[in-house]
Amino acid sequence: MTSTSPLPTAPRTAGPEPMWRGSSPTAQLLILTGRSVRANFTHVKVVVLSMLQPVFMLLLLSQVFGAIVDRGHLPDGVAYLDFLLPALLVTTGIGPAVASGIGLVRDMDNGAVARLRTLPIHAPLLLFARSIADLLRTAAQLVILVVVAVVFLSADPAGGLPGLTAAILVTCAVVWAMTWIFLALGAWLRNPEAMQSAGYLVTFPLMFASSAFVPKDRLPDWLQVLATVNPLSYAMDANRALALDQPLGTHVWSALGASVLVAAAGSVTAVHAFRRPPV
Repeated sequence: MTSTSPLPTAPRTAGPEPMWRGSSPTAQLLILTGRSVRANFTHVKVVVLSMLQPVFMLLLLSQVFGAIVDRGHLPDGVAYLDFLLPALLVTTGIGPAVASGIGLVRDMDNGAVARLRTLPIHAPLLLFARSIADLLRTAAQLVILVVVAVVFLSADPAGGLPGLTAAILVTCAVVWAMTWIFLALGAWLRNPEAMQSAGYLVTFPLMFASSAFVPKDRLPDWLQVLATVNPLSYAMDANRALALDQPLGTHVWSALGASVLVAAAGSVTAVHAFRRPPV
């Protein structure tokens, strides 16, 4: 009696392993945003100074302009501090927006961006992560500014806490849009000194050719024209309507609409410039 042994079977040849193409865009955005947030809050002294800067501006501007402004030019029953605070929320956000562009240039200069580009990540997400992280820092500054104004300087806008909260949210939308302008400048210039100079050239006209510190109708005629087309003026008018409990009209929608246009143009330009090969 003979036994039969099973025929040897040929080993199965596995197909090629699918190449890993990285994590999902959502996971990448969360990881990159966390990295930027940690970078923003690494240096405690820098964080403290950045949080105190808008408070100093509030103290300085409220005392200097508040002492010389003609109360007849302000809305009826509105103190200058209450008139200034909604606009100062917007001007406070311009500094971090400029810092976003400068930080991008530094990361491109020190090789951090080059190292990240070797990973399987979507390059535009680096810009989105930085903009979101800087927006979180700006939101913290705005909350501290409002708390100091209300608790220590006795600011009492008619809109109360709901109006101030809504003004902070509108400001965050506007500042996030403006951040893309400075990210685009940083991606094109790729030089820290040039970026700082461009930041000053853009910041001061935006701040002072607006309705930030005095009513727009009290400006010279040529400045009124600039203030009318200044996107920050829409945000300041919306903030004042919310914080001072004035008729909203189209102020909020105008501010948000201008922010959408600025963000769209800035983000497209920033991504295109960011993808350019290094020179």
